[in-house]
Amino acid sequence: MSAPDASPIALDDDFVQRRHNFYQQLRQDSPVRRATLPNGLPVWLVTRHADAREALASPLLSKDSQRAAPLHDEQEERGVQVTRLAKILQSHMLNLDPPDHTRLRKLVTSAFTQRRVELLRTWVEEVADGLLDGFGDRVDLLADFAFPLTVTVIGELFGVPADERAGFREMSDGIAFGGTPEAMGAASARMADYLADLVARKRDSADDDLLTALIRARDLDDRLDEDELVASAFLMLTAGYESTAQFIGNAVLTLVGHPDQLALFKSDPAHLVGAVEELLRFEGPGTMTTLRFTTAPLTLGGVEIPANEFVVVLVGVVNRDPDVFPDPDRLDITRADNRHLAFGHGVHRCLGAPLARLEGQVALGKLFERYPDLALAAPPESLRWKDSILFHGLDALPVHPHPKEDQ
Repeated sequence: MSAPDASPIALDDDFVQRRHNFYQQLRQDSPVRRATLPNGLPVWLVTRHADAREALASPLLSKDSQRAAPLHDEQEERGVQVTRLAKILQSHMLNLDPPDHTRLRKLVTSAFTQRRVELLRTWVEEVADGLLDGFGDRVDLLADFAFPLTVTVIGELFGVPADERAGFREMSDGIAFGGTPEAMGAASARMADYLADLVARKRDSADDDLLTALIRARDLDDRLDEDELVASAFLMLTAGYESTAQFIGNAVLTLVGHPDQLALFKSDPAHLVGAVEELLRFEGPGTMTTLRFTTAPLTLGGVEIPANEFVVVLVGVVNRDPDVFPDPDRLDITRADNRHLAFGHGVHRCLGAPLARLEGQVALGKLFERYPDLALAAPPESLRWKDSILFHGLDALPVHPHPKEDQ
């Protein structure tokens, strides 16, 4: 059994802005090592693909927010700033273990079917075309395309009124990127109040959307209590647009930076599905998984992690593990057997993966079909990544739909 590196790696702004430099270091170090999150919380990082799959499927790693509360309390006593979402938001299935997680996921899955997603494809294409029609000489691809697309889709799927979607995104951004624990907590409280009100309005409606379907399931036999209903809506609405929008931005930046792969991508629509999978692997929208904690000592990668310790999988470096992905730092949209973990693994694997894939395929396919000569409108080195260690995405992505010389 190996001893982990004694000095924790700091997941600070330098890590956020230059994470691939850290990835190279992590490949050479112990595959499981200590780290410190920006709020001071000590965690264990898992950085190899095999260890990540084992960790994400291990019954010794829990996500139960109620069981984790004493661990957070202990860290707060040591001066760690721990942001607490409103109690109502701690009941979603991402913060539960089986059997409660199984019960909630089954209910959500029954409403969030593959059929629903596929039926959206033509409409998603129409939304994308409408947004692309509005492009000028210079646009922010995130603010003017990726976010409006994904917020519209998830808002429509869950029945969020069109005139409330901008406010919903503002609250959601406050939770993810609010900066201080106080600001993030305030945004969480506003979100909880908004969703509770939305559920109340939906309960008396005849709408045919996912939120209404969940309300009916809850009211039918009380299998979903009110807090779980609101919390599940929060999880799916927030996760359903932020990460997908960031993925679209990451994918465009990556393709533009690899002209040979972009040319291959544009040469044949058959490359679209494989390209989305490779871009999810190469520059996906998630830096790391959400927190889990050990309920007993757990050995991963030859390193023993004690009980009652927080653990995260560093998705970006796991998806470039040379033991699984030959030549992992090379973008190859024809890569076969692409076993990336961008959507996680195990019981908490992302429920919205089919929708995210559909939106990615539509967004990239339509964008480069309409604007094959799209180019960056700012030097790549001037672009800045969002101040987040959970999401991996840009603050903005200015582009010219056509190169300047063609204007």
